[in-house]
Amino acid sequence: MRKTFELEELDCAHCAARMEEGIRRLEGVIDVSVNFLTQRLTLEAADADFKKVLKQAQKICRKIEPDCRILMGDDA
Repeated sequence: MRKTFELEELDCAHCAARMEEGIRRLEGVIDVSVNFLTQRLTLEAADADFKKVLKQAQKICRKIEPDCRILMGDDA
């Protein structure tokens, strides 16, 4: 499964790169991209693992930039 999410309060390009690096290391992640300019996170993981990986990704984002939030639609 591959989904793109908007990021809120992502204020630093270096932080975006650190988030991407941290999320990439999570077990179950197939691919990830954090784009500072568009304020978007694109995450690809196996369907069975997606929700677990997304929760871990949220923790990584908050640890690196405490005000940053992943905005999820109704289907996430």
